[in-house]
Amino acid sequence: MSGENIGDLSKEILADRYQCDRRLGKQAGRQTLLARDLKTQKQVVVKLLSFSSDFNWEDLKLFEREVETLKSLSHPAIPRYLDSFEIDTPKRKGFALVQTYIAAKSLQEYLSDGRTFSESEVKQLATALLDILAYLHQRQPPVIHRDIKPSNILLKNRSGNSVGEVYLVDFGAVQTLATQQGKTVTVVGTYGYMPPEQFGGRAVPASDLYGLGATLIALITKQHPADLPQKDLQIEFEQMTQLSPGFTNWLKWMTHPSLERRPASVQMAKEVLEKPPQINKSSLPLRKKQPVYHPLALGTRAIWYSFVTGVIAAGACTLIYGSLFMGLMTTTGWIGITLGGITMIIMAVFVSLHFGLLLGLGNGIIITIVTLLWFNPLTNPKLHRQVLSSVSMLISALITIYFFKNMNFKPEWDSNYILFAIGPSLITALSQGESSKFIARWYQKDSGL
Repeated sequence: MSGENIGDLSKEILADRYQCDRRLGKQAGRQTLLARDLKTQKQVVVKLLSFSSDFNWEDLKLFEREVETLKSLSHPAIPRYLDSFEIDTPKRKGFALVQTYIAAKSLQEYLSDGRTFSESEVKQLATALLDILAYLHQRQPPVIHRDIKPSNILLKNRSGNSVGEVYLVDFGAVQTLATQQGKTVTVVGTYGYMPPEQFGGRAVPASDLYGLGATLIALITKQHPADLPQKDLQIEFEQMTQLSPGFTNWLKWMTHPSLERRPASVQMAKEVLEKPPQINKSSLPLRKKQPVYHPLALGTRAIWYSFVTGVIAAGACTLIYGSLFMGLMTTTGWIGITLGGITMIIMAVFVSLHFGLLLGLGNGIIITIVTLLWFNPLTNPKLHRQVLSSVSMLISALITIYFFKNMNFKPEWDSNYILFAIGPSLITALSQGESSKFIARWYQKDSGL
């Protein structure tokens, strides 16, 4: 990243530790500086928010949010939080954020230098940035960057047909979905890279996808998206490129002005990027509204499916173990066998209903809580299915072992109840795991993904 001389500020040592070198960027009331950590002798980035004449309290809120967000992030393609402190000297007053320095050029600098990017390189960039956004959007609550653009994307070790290492920087506009609920949202971002909903103060994960698409269009056309023609707010860039039809449609999908006709998640965008023929189906309206959730319906359905699956699994286990138990008995004659069979069926029905109710309530309530706490809104359907399946298998196995422990086996069997519970535990765990996947797919569909 290039910089400029900062005059007298270069003589200052902030917090008795950070020797300022040069300016990397400047906005109203804020500066981004390259400095040296006198303790580690490493270069770092210092972002300053000064109490100057153009100071704005909204800037302080964004600055504090950036600090807290960076503290919670840990990704090799995102600057790492190092330090933050208040500045109170005769020369300046304000706050500072210190983060790791990435010695790399931004996409904007490459564009300014006249560098070009092939379709293959742009796809590499898209894949790398989608992976970074997947990490951010899967946080709880999801983290939305809100300012995806060429100057905030760095490339390191670019060579040949490889774009090298890709980094996403500048979280000064970052926002979590939690901060939007019941509050007035500050409109931030860069014109040309912002989707229509962001102008209204609304930002969702798909808003970052629009910024990514607009950034890639800027790389290909070498023009700012705001300078390109538009039709019904849709960026028209096809006539200036020689891209494959599949990739062209993908970019138009990513930058569709209607939120309902944009990818619903990073995972969906990546899947279609890797399989362009799917674009025609995926470019249709993707969701009813953004998003649709029915907690009561989710809980009811989760308990019901868990109950039904539990009854079937328990019935199968009872018949299997009942047959085994009868085989160990010394009963002879048709009357004894018939009475034993009737008894086994009655016991199977009783155990199935009792055990199914226990599984239905336990498993259904837990996966509903997990879904609403950590997957609301739903941004990663695959992870949601995997988590629900794993949780259900663990819960059902534990419930089965507990259930067997409290059954009245003969004394010589009672000490080995865990051994006798292994088979049913596996059967119920697998059945409940599949049931939870079914519930997860219903929830995904209901969420419009």
